[in-house]
Amino acid sequence: MADSAQDKNLPASERKKSRAREDGQIPRSRDLGHFTALAMGGALMMLGARPLSGWLQQMLSSALHFDHQSVVNPDAMAQQFWSLGLKGLMVIVPMGMLMAAVALLSALLSGGWNVSFKALQPDLGRFNPIAGIGRMFSKRHLLDVVKMVILAIVIGAVGVFYLKSQWAGLTQLLAMPLPEGIATLADTIAAGFGLMLLVVGGWALIDVPLQRHLWLDRLKMSHEEVKQEHKDAEGNVEVKSKIKARMREMVRKRMLAAVPQADLVVMNPTHYAVALKYDEGKMGAPRVVAKGTDLLALRIRDIARESRVPVLQAPPLARALYAHVELDGEVPAALFSAVAQVLAWVYALRRTPQAAIAQPDVSVPDELDPHSPSFHGKGRKGG
Repeated sequence: MADSAQDKNLPASERKKSRAREDGQIPRSRDLGHFTALAMGGALMMLGARPLSGWLQQMLSSALHFDHQSVVNPDAMAQQFWSLGLKGLMVIVPMGMLMAAVALLSALLSGGWNVSFKALQPDLGRFNPIAGIGRMFSKRHLLDVVKMVILAIVIGAVGVFYLKSQWAGLTQLLAMPLPEGIATLADTIAAGFGLMLLVVGGWALIDVPLQRHLWLDRLKMSHEEVKQEHKDAEGNVEVKSKIKARMREMVRKRMLAAVPQADLVVMNPTHYAVALKYDEGKMGAPRVVAKGTDLLALRIRDIARESRVPVLQAPPLARALYAHVELDGEVPAALFSAVAQVLAWVYALRRTPQAAIAQPDVSVPDELDPHSPSFHGKGRKGG
């Protein structure tokens, strides 16, 4: 019962609105489409009445004109019909395209641009008579019926009052000369059509926001739906933790594989280990190719010794490098001097591997050593 209609009192999220649009569910006002179609048709009739009447007269005159050649030659008759058909299409096709453009514009005004092919997919559930009966008596269908009844009553009432007000003039049409009677009848019909347009247009102004309100009401969510959507958006916690663990493992393997190619490993001596590499032709500064603490630091040290990579005990430098340089990052300028000393020691070992070369006494600025009081004082000041 948690997902029943009465429990869906939370506004729809942007994600649910987006999914509804993908399914082709958007607020559309049919009354706005009716109004624009009637308005455009009426405007075309009023603006094009005189040209269309002349065109129709010319078409009828041409169609009813026959000569001896048309009678004895069937091809001439067919050619005449073909010509008349093309002339008709030259008027009908532009008007149809204009009406289609107006219908598209009214749809865009009510619900915006939306393309979805899901509504065209076959749905066998639509042939279920029980579901069909449920849709017939649904809130949406009943509201549409009430709207149509009210609109019909309003239009009928307006029409009755208009005809009642014009009845005296209409009864005098038979006594008028034909041109004057036709002009009077045309004016009466045009005024009545304009009045009907005002009613339908006013109804459309009400229907457009009403359709959007009903659309949002249908998309309302329950608390369970909101929780489920939030869970889907955030992702499963267990899956995300497994993905993160897998990524950490991949980074760890890549780091350990880079240790044999490093120039040296700086240690603390057991809590920190940082592997450095420097290629003067390819790098602007030495890079940290691997780093770790505790057990990972010991693993880096063991791999370095197995690969005959020098291991230097320089606690302040190891701590500073670990704290201030990201993996695959370059050593900052403040540590250039200290790193240059240890690299010089490595190069000296390579030149004379059998000689006993003392390890350099490396120092780093106090503000870069995490174990220095100056470092913590600076951190408190910045916080």
